[in-house]
Order: sequence, then structure tokens, then C-alpha cells
Amino acid sequence: MASQIVGYPRMGPKRELKFALESFWDGKSSAEDLQKVAADLRSSIWKQMADAGIKFIPSNTFAYYDQVLDTTVMLGAVPPRYGWKGGEIGLDVYFSMARGNASVPAMEMTKWFDTNYHYIVPELGPDVKFSYASHKAVNEYKEAKALGVNTVPVLVGPVSYLLLSKPAKGVDKDFSLLSLLGKILPIYKEVVSELKAAGASWIQFDEPTLVMDLDSHKLQAFTEAYAQLESSLSGLNVLIETYFADIPAEAYKVLTSLKGVIGFGFDLVRGTKTLDLIKGAFPKGKYLFAGVVDGRNIWANDLAASLSTLNALEGIVGKDKLVVSTSCSLLHTAVDLVNETKLDKEIKSWLAFAAQKVVEVNMLAKALAGQKDEAFFTANAAAQASRRSSPRVTNQAVQKAAAALKGSDHSRATNVSARLDAQQKKLNLPILPTTTTGSFPQTVELRRVRREYKAKKISEDEYVKAIKEEINKVVELQEELDIDVLVHGEPERNDMVEYFGEQLSGFAFTVMVGSSLMALAVSNLLSSMVM
Repeated sequence: MASQIVGYPRMGPKRELKFALESFWDGKSSAEDLQKVAADLRSSIWKQMADAGIKFIPSNTFAYYDQVLDTTVMLGAVPPRYGWKGGEIGLDVYFSMARGNASVPAMEMTKWFDTNYHYIVPELGPDVKFSYASHKAVNEYKEAKALGVNTVPVLVGPVSYLLLSKPAKGVDKDFSLLSLLGKILPIYKEVVSELKAAGASWIQFDEPTLVMDLDSHKLQAFTEAYAQLESSLSGLNVLIETYFADIPAEAYKVLTSLKGVIGFGFDLVRGTKTLDLIKGAFPKGKYLFAGVVDGRNIWANDLAASLSTLNALEGIVGKDKLVVSTSCSLLHTAVDLVNETKLDKEIKSWLAFAAQKVVEVNMLAKALAGQKDEAFFTANAAAQASRRSSPRVTNQAVQKAAAALKGSDHSRATNVSARLDAQQKKLNLPILPTTTTGSFPQTVELRRVRREYKAKKISEDEYVKAIKEEINKVVELQEELDIDVLVHGEPERNDMVEYFGEQLSGFAFTVMVGSSLMALAVSNLLSSMVM
């Protein structure tokens, strides 16, 4: 049985890329230093998956910022304000687009679907001169091949790229982004041609917009795009990945009818209704990449349940055409549980970060092939049972209190005008009062004090004195600025999520921050406490 990983975290198990990027941006290290860190990370990721037994290992999922920006660079779709004059796009232009510079602002950033990941939104118009300006996809495929790892190059699909873009400023309101399809496909063809020449046998197009509610015009664009690419793709096995949700029935029909495509990847964790579509009709002789291992959370997979799903799918598509996969890229999870030295044994048994999910995928594939690791499955079942029954997850007092809530408990006893009157009598605020959101900058000195107190290098009295001095400073500053509603600046807290979570049961905190450059949260929610 074959196994696949849709994508993998880029930051490194100890946030190596984050620190390298910050050093480069601060001018403390060179581009060569940054590229060396990136190359080492890619190498270790590919080898890790190869050693785990994964057959379909992705390449070109690494990014210094995000995969959509990488695609914009590949297509040479640089807004004129960044002064690019042609040729291969370097890090200076790349990071100017992502972060801005002294003279021009960055491009817009927005959420990558409903995740905590972000991407840089392409700005496109009818006058954009597309050109093949980054050979990253081909270079990284060759890089992996030189290490003895034959990968599946991954590209953001042409239709999803356009649908995730926005019209450039000043473009006519009637302009259709899909009208640019014919202009970008020649570049995709060039990339495909170079990948074939380099020896690639598979290629993966990510088309996540297929899970959205698309009208017939947008769905037709997928048919047109892959019909035009068909001749270029000849000789390659083509996989199209969707993820994050169920794929609508009409989109499913369009997808599974695309010319030249031999494999289809689906999120079967969030896309539960997609299972019914597959059971109802799946194209004969095509590959099903079944995303049964959740790529979006930190919980260990229920291997028994996933194996049951896979057994059912095996009867539909056949043993040789079923590939065990993640529901989406593992980009959205933390990197490796082995680095979490402060989590206790019970909690760690409930968790699986990216490195552990790679193992889960391969264990499921081996089980389907008749090589089930009984000890691994038994330990997984015990962990699942432990999590369901643990008082750390199931709090009877909270359940009882929640069950006792009445409708009136969800509304205030007094109306808003009465509350406003009471507030005004108490505070006597002007018509437009001023305040801040609460927290003031966490200075280097403040972080040092907190760090030393945590390490027991200073006493509690010394810590409290330092915190009170900081509070006095920010209060005096606000009074000097004539702020109406004062705050104390919150000098005693660390990360906001972590600080509040530490006051509650049902939370545990990791040593390593999340897997993505844009992921700022440092905690993993372990329980709602009302399960």
C-alpha cells in the first residue's frame, strides 16, 4: 500500500527557519546563511519521510513566506511598485512584496481559508506581463533527487491561484481574474516541461478552491485549464489535491472528469460527505489519495477508525489504487512532539505533531498491506480511551453547570441604555473617550525579569517590585498623555493566550511554538472541559 504526505511544516523542529529569517531581516546574516538553513531543513524533511517509508514525498512545499507568494514569483506577477526589471526574482523583491520596505508597502495578507495561516494576495490586472521568473519548483525537485529522494513536485493549481487573487488597484470592476488563465498556463507548461526533463514521474496540483461554492463559470475554468495542460502533462502522473472541507457534488463531477488527471486527493476528516460521493461514483482505474490523518490538529489519530474507513474505500477503488494520506498539509500542526519535554506522559500519548503524523500515515498503509503493527495500534487505542475518560478532559462539575443553564442566563438583566447611564455616572467620560487595548510593549528588560523569576534567579519580592515599577511607568505615561481610561499595561503576563490558559484547567502548553511563520499562538487547547 502507498502512503503520501500533502505537505510538511517549514519552520523546523526548533524554529530554525524563523530565527534565520529574523537574523537575515535584521542584517545580522547573509542570504547564503539563510539559504543554507533552508536547504538543511528541506534535506532533513525529505530524508525523514523517506526513512518512515512514505512513497509520495512532496517537494516545493517549502517557502520562505508562503506558497501563494512563491507562485506569484514563479509567474513573474510582481506589482510595478517593487521595481523588478525582469530575470530571476531574488530575495530582495520577494521579501519586499511580503513585508514592504522603506519606500513601498507590502502586498495584502489574508487568511488561507479558515486556518491560522496567511498568504500574500496576488494583485492582478489585464496588463500584467507574466514570465517564468522563479525555477524554485524544479530546483527543489533536483535538490531532493540529488539526495536520493524522488519527490512529487507540488504547485498551487492555476485556477485556485487566480481565484485566490484580487484585481489590482484601478482595474475595471468588470475585470475577471479568470480571463488571465490563458496567460499563466504557458508558464505552467514550461515548469511541467522542466520537471519532466528532470525526471519527475508525478506532479501535484493543489486546487483547494474546489471545496468552495463555485458557480458554473468558475468550475468550467478547471475543465478548460487542464484540457489545455493535457498535452504538456503527458508522460506525468497528475494528482489534484483538495482539502479543508467537503467538495460539493458538482465540483466533484468536474474534478473527477478532468483530462490527464490520474489521482484525486480529498480531505476525509472534515469532508465527511465526500465519502458518500466516492462511494456513489469514483472513476475506474484512477488513484484515490485518502486524507484520513488530520493535518490540522495536534491529536493522535484514531487509527482503528481510519483503518475501517480505508478498508471500505479499498473495496471501491482497489488495493493498488488507494493511497493513505493526510487530510491537508501538515503545515498547520506543530513539528515534532519529541521536543516537548515539559508535557507529561499522559498528555503526550494523546498528541501527534507532524513527525508523528508521518508515522501514523505509514502505519495505516502497512496495516492495509497486511503488515499491521499490533503494538502500535494497541498503544493508540489505549491513548484514545485514556483521553476520553480522563478527568483532565471530562469535568463533571462543568458539565453539570452547563446543563443547568437557562435561556435567561444568556442575556443581561438590564438593557444597554441603563448600563451606559450607570457607566457614565461612575466614570464621567467625555463623548469620545481614549484608552488602549490593554497591553504595553514587553521590553527586553521586562522579559529578562520574568525569565529570571521563572528560573528562580530572583526572589518573588524582587519580581513584584519590578512589575510594580513597570506599572507605575505606564500609568504615568497615560496620565501625561491625558488618556481617559487607564490600563496597567499587563507587564506580568507572557503571551496572551498562554497567560490566560495558565489560569484555567484543560490547557497545556508546548515549549516550541507552532509550525508556521505566521502562527503566533503558543498553546494547544487540550479540552473544552464539557465533552
